[in-house]
Amino acid sequence: MGTALDTRAAQAEEVVNRLYAEYPEPDISLNFDSRLELLVAVVLSAQCTDERVNEVTGELFEKYPSAEAFAAASEEQLAEDIYGITFHNSKGGYLQGIGEQLTETHDGEVPDTMSALTDLPGVGRKTANVVLQHGHDLTEGVVVDTHVQRISRRLGLTEETSPEKIEQELMELIPEFHWKECTHLFIEFGRDTCTARSPDCESCLLADICPSEQGDADIDLASGEPW
Repeated sequence: MGTALDTRAAQAEEVVNRLYAEYPEPDISLNFDSRLELLVAVVLSAQCTDERVNEVTGELFEKYPSAEAFAAASEEQLAEDIYGITFHNSKGGYLQGIGEQLTETHDGEVPDTMSALTDLPGVGRKTANVVLQHGHDLTEGVVVDTHVQRISRRLGLTEETSPEKIEQELMELIPEFHWKECTHLFIEFGRDTCTARSPDCESCLLADICPSEQGDADIDLASGEPW
């Protein structure tokens, strides 16, 4: 008889396989051409849409092409330059602090370790994971944004509420070679179907295996070899 972990792992496998079929080339939707641009864009994207971030960063990256340029700017000027981004005043301070710390500690380059990244102003584990995955091609975990948090709970993959604990559970359920892409699969699905306020359960490709849609009924998933 399988354990609860085995059941959730089977659920996760079915979810990821179906989402891959629907979204065969999942990828990040932020625009960037360098590790610094990626870092800045991800910091700005906290509680803000990627679409809005992309609208702002085109001119921002031209004006501030280096960590030194961000370091030399005032927080007030940076806040003005990113006006329209959620919490632009706080994020203006983050960008100035990031530029300063990169210049003084990392020769102006974006570091490639979780500890060094999370030492930067405004950078938590989620942001660091994105930068490692898409800037350095290093995968240390699963990026848990609001879409991943919401959908993983609705699908019965976790009962945790904090991003850190959700990440740890998903890392147990999902093979490492899917960690990078599974975030973007969940984001695409969350934008298209499983939205926060009005999920389209009627046309959902996961409706038959979703505990939320099934009223928390037991789901019969065929057992198989670990992925």
